[in-house]
Amino acid sequence: MSSLTTHPSLTKVSTEHAPAAIGPYSQAIISPPFVFVSGCLGFDPKTGQFVEGGVEAQAVQALRNLKAVVEASGSEVGKVVKTTVFLKDMNDFGAVNKIYEEFFGDHKPARSLVEVARIPRDGLVEVEAIASVAPIWRASL
Repeated sequence: MSSLTTHPSLTKVSTEHAPAAIGPYSQAIISPPFVFVSGCLGFDPKTGQFVEGGVEAQAVQALRNLKAVVEASGSEVGKVVKTTVFLKDMNDFGAVNKIYEEFFGDHKPARSLVEVARIPRDGLVEVEAIASVAPIWRASL
């Protein structure tokens, strides 16, 4: 058994506004200037069960959960730098992409989207993210 502890330069993020981790991991870890958000599933934070309504409902809830964790870190959705979306079935790309686009609006983080063989607890969609926790600054290019 390991006695390893989290390094003091890192901060664990936890919020009741998103489902608790279902394994030995944190909802997110802040390593300035970024927060690394674990994969968010379409669980209702109150019941710990998937929301009903298929992939669309799970995508909406997964993004709501992602938002809750990002905000609990002190960041905001507009500071998300990169996302990875995992789909059980690439045939759901169009429906999930529409929900994703509505969620992020004019903000367009870098993104990867892949079909995977299986998502925890047989979910249909999972979304993870990296967001900035640094003050906003503008580089002149």
